[in-house]
Amino acid sequence: MPRRTDLKRVLIIGSGPIVIGQACEFDYSGSQACKALRAEGLEVILVNSNPATIMTDPELADRTYVEPLTLEVVAHIIERERPDALLPTVGGQTGLNLAVDLEKAGVLDTYNVKLIGASIQAIKVAEDRQLFKDAMREIGLDVPQSGLARSLAEAVDLARTLGGGIAYNIEEFRDLAERGLELSPVHEILVEESVIGWKEFELEVMRDAADNFVVICSIENVDPMGVHTGDSITVAPILTLTDKEYQRMRDAARRIISRVGVETGGSNIQFAVNPKDGRMVVIEMNPRVSRSSALASKATGFPIAKIAAKLALGYHLDEIPNDITRLTPASFEPTIDYVVVKIPRWNFEKFPQADRTLTTQMKSVGEVMAIGRTFKEAFMKGVRSLELGRSGLLFAAVEMDRGEGGAQGIEAEDDAALRKRLAIPSGGASTSCTKSRTSIHGSCSSSRRSARCAVKPQNRGSRRFRPIRCGGSNARVSAIRSSRSR
Repeated sequence: MPRRTDLKRVLIIGSGPIVIGQACEFDYSGSQACKALRAEGLEVILVNSNPATIMTDPELADRTYVEPLTLEVVAHIIERERPDALLPTVGGQTGLNLAVDLEKAGVLDTYNVKLIGASIQAIKVAEDRQLFKDAMREIGLDVPQSGLARSLAEAVDLARTLGGGIAYNIEEFRDLAERGLELSPVHEILVEESVIGWKEFELEVMRDAADNFVVICSIENVDPMGVHTGDSITVAPILTLTDKEYQRMRDAARRIISRVGVETGGSNIQFAVNPKDGRMVVIEMNPRVSRSSALASKATGFPIAKIAAKLALGYHLDEIPNDITRLTPASFEPTIDYVVVKIPRWNFEKFPQADRTLTTQMKSVGEVMAIGRTFKEAFMKGVRSLELGRSGLLFAAVEMDRGEGGAQGIEAEDDAALRKRLAIPSGGASTSCTKSRTSIHGSCSSSRRSARCAVKPQNRGSRRFRPIRCGGSNARVSAIRSSRSR
């Protein structure tokens, strides 16, 4: 169908200041959206509090406001500019939160501003953990068992029955619960069944108004659940799932995006799979362009933010040409015959007082992406790009203490230990010990992908966080995931 004719002026919300967890990936997406909308003849109004971005370049928008991203300021801009529509999905979590605040305050209704890209109801269902859990159970998908807490006392009570999850003592549990309650827009947290040590996967998907659905990219986290994806080495496409498992995940993603109500645009959906029994649970969904969207765009050549902006105008996927092939439409799912590896980069030397422990809160300040025909090739290219002073093997062999059951010291808690732990195989420790103590799952069971991932588990290495606790009833504290910008 042709694009909507009722839209002449569109307000785009930027992601604000560059902070850990919400950085230049959203500037990349916002810039793409601005160019796409202007190419369609629309007048673009941009508001962003960060002048040091590409999207605030005067050439990218018709009007640019470098102002604080607060309800009062944006409401005043809407009153002055009178846009026809608001596009919040390229501004990260900041954009979604601000859109919800504007709707709640009645600003959008007062000035007849339409929300495009994602509806308010879709945002609420995706961001509210209880609503999301109920929605997943309605469509027959499994989610971690959980309990909702609106206060610290309620969280502690739940911890006594569900366990402490990623918290290893009551003091740490209280700190996590207090921070989660503070960051949550609805002042709620969920104490969930522990999935630490499970394999973590992501799907970047898109849907249009005609219910066409495509998977842009599948992403696998080398780190198991328990480490933020921004701090994890990730690989695209997924290498360690069988075709049957992947199709089950793909089918679930289609049902999720339809149930949540994202009618136009892209979403990031995250899953966890128990390597012992294959149980798959849905972790969360981001109804917006995310950090992983930027990685998927560069990995596949599919401009997710640009296509999402066009879908918000009413176009269908089969009406948008593919920029790479120039022959096929955007409704064709990208296929790649190479492996893409993303490796995070930390800079703790500039933050000497910071806690180096890698948890569910992102701490890396950047990342590198490498492409190769095999995992090993892409991984080594990525390592060279980290500027760690290594041009050959990732880390030279280091002397390790041998203890009962394997190498002691494998219970690394921070990024600094990564260099030593990846040298464990050359130090003589068994890879089975490394796998059991770190939950890095290096085997590949997919015959379809076996040619691309013929790599021994030790080449993926051991990682750098607390040892996985086996057995018992644990729970993972999930501060309403709107506080996590992916």
